[in-house]
Amino acid sequence: MDIMIKELFQLQDKDYQAFHSKLIPNVESDRVIGVRTPVLRKYAKELAKRPETAGFLKELPHYYYEENNLHGILLTLLYKNVPELLEQLEVFLPCVDNWATCDLLSPKVFKKDLPLVYESVKKWLKSPYTYEVRFGIVTLLGFYLDDAFEPEMLELVTEVKSEEYYIKMAVAWYFSIALVKQYDTAIGYSENHRLEVWTHNKAIQKAIESYRIDDDKKQYLRGLKITHK
Repeated sequence: MDIMIKELFQLQDKDYQAFHSKLIPNVESDRVIGVRTPVLRKYAKELAKRPETAGFLKELPHYYYEENNLHGILLTLLYKNVPELLEQLEVFLPCVDNWATCDLLSPKVFKKDLPLVYESVKKWLKSPYTYEVRFGIVTLLGFYLDDAFEPEMLELVTEVKSEEYYIKMAVAWYFSIALVKQYDTAIGYSENHRLEVWTHNKAIQKAIESYRIDDDKKQYLRGLKITHK
């Protein structure tokens, strides 16, 4: 909606726009307004009370990066019922076109019904859309590596095959945190080289960088890296 775009430009930080555009190289710089996330979240809280918001949420796909981020934040503010939020995400996720918008979505309401969300996660992991797959992996990372963890989840992520950088990086990120939180189960995937080489090594690298893994385990993980002669 034109009024919202005008208001987003009023919140613009041009220095931030120049900096942040470089972090999302697959989004054209002229589609990045340059609104810092805390400012955008504050604006979203105001917008959530306005009647025109419903119309904005129906206007997909959006042009500006911040419109997509705003859309994602609004979904988490307005939908406190898990089935309703999942229904909205089915429409929105195919329109997400970058890692930052994808990772901004981490609805706390998911905790109200993790079994139901898990059924959606399994569908997202098989999606043809890059950032829907990434969202599925990041959701597993954020909500299912503690009390809700099941060993089969590691297998689901292993089965994700893609040459897309942002999917491969999400898989590596997931396994690095799995090595932190579920070491005894996850280590077998590294020992048996269940991931492709780049992802395998990246997961180990990120795990070793964590302060939550003790030195003995870090040393063992270093020995599991695959080197090409």
